[in-house]
Order: sequence, then structure tokens, then C-alpha cells
Amino acid sequence: MFIQLTDWFPVLLSLRVAVISVLVVTLIGLPAARLLARAEFPGKDVLEAALTLPLVLPPSVIGYGLLMVIGKNGLLGSTLNNMGISLVFTWGAAVLASTVVAFPLMYQSAKAAFKSVDVNYEQAARTLGASEMRIFLTITLPLAWPGILAGVVLSFARALGEFGATLMVAGNIPGQTQTVPLAIYFAVESGDAAAAKTLVAIITVFSFMVIFWVNRWAKRQNY
Repeated sequence: MFIQLTDWFPVLLSLRVAVISVLVVTLIGLPAARLLARAEFPGKDVLEAALTLPLVLPPSVIGYGLLMVIGKNGLLGSTLNNMGISLVFTWGAAVLASTVVAFPLMYQSAKAAFKSVDVNYEQAARTLGASEMRIFLTITLPLAWPGILAGVVLSFARALGEFGATLMVAGNIPGQTQTVPLAIYFAVESGDAAAAKTLVAIITVFSFMVIFWVNRWAKRQNY
């Protein structure tokens, strides 16, 4: 019933992909959410629709779109190929796929969190001479933190379970690009029910523990 030591690779790769993806979407999503939560400019609705589009598109469509960008003859892929760099069918492509599908969850959660912050607090700090960076770090970010944390958890869970887009751009190469969702799917396809059940149990328990710990931590912060 237990998978061999060498078969832990999908679990470790999935965790690495999810962690890196969350770091990327946080670094990109927070500034974007902070800007679009308050700013008004022509084309804002179009930009927001584009940022949240991966949330509603089928994963296979996202994967195909990424192939058009990073593929050998893609917009970016052709340039990288001339430099001797190929992203397709690498674990880096898995990170890219997970980042794209997880970004809208981080963006939407962070934007809602920033909108919930009372602008009067920020304005009062400005009248006292505080810089915008200091206002963001000491007022806006702490007040918006619960919503941002929710975005981090949702993004992590989405990245951890990404399947369709990852299969399109990274493939299913054991020991290289095979994540847990891919390993489960192909274990079922090959009739290896024991490995599939074990992987399902591992990823379910781990995901439950992460969400449980975050909820407990959030409750303690509110007391």
C-alpha cells in the first residue's frame, strides 16, 4: 500500500512547484492588487478581466496559450531557443503553469483585502509625513493581512492541484516533471490503484493540515 522511496518525487516536486508559484504570485499580485484597488484609469476593466481570465478558462486552453508563448516557435520560446534555453517539458514549465492559474486567486483576494482598508488611516499617516512605503508596510499591509493570507492559501492549494495546463507544457516525465496530480492520473490509467490511493491520501492530509494550521493561526491573531 505504500509507495517506494523513489516514488516520493511527485510529492516533493509538487511542493516545490506550489511554493515557488505562491512566491511569484505574491510578489506580482500584491502590487497589482494594491494599484487596481484604488486607481482609476481608462482600460482598467479590460486589464482586470485579463488578469482574472485564467480563473474561468479551461486548463487545457491555458496550457495551449502557454505553448504559444514558450513553445519552440512561440513568442518568447523562439528567443529562448536561440539562446539554448527550453522551458517546455521542464519543471520550470510546471511552475509557470501553476503560477498562471493561481494568480487570479491571489489577485482577487488581495484586491478585496486592500479595498477593505479604511483610507482615512492612510491619509492620516500622510499628513504626519509618512512615506508611501512606510504607510504600506505599517498600516495597509497589516490591516489587509487576513485577506492576503487567504489568497496565499488558495493560491497554494490551486498550484498544488494543477493538472491540465501542467500536462500541456511540462508533460508527464517521471523523475522530472511528474507532479502528484499527474502521478495519480497515470497511476489510475495504468491500474496501479495502490500508488494512486497512497498519493491521494498524502496530498489530502497535507492540504488539510495546511488549511487547518492557517485557520488556527488566523483565529489567534484575532484574539
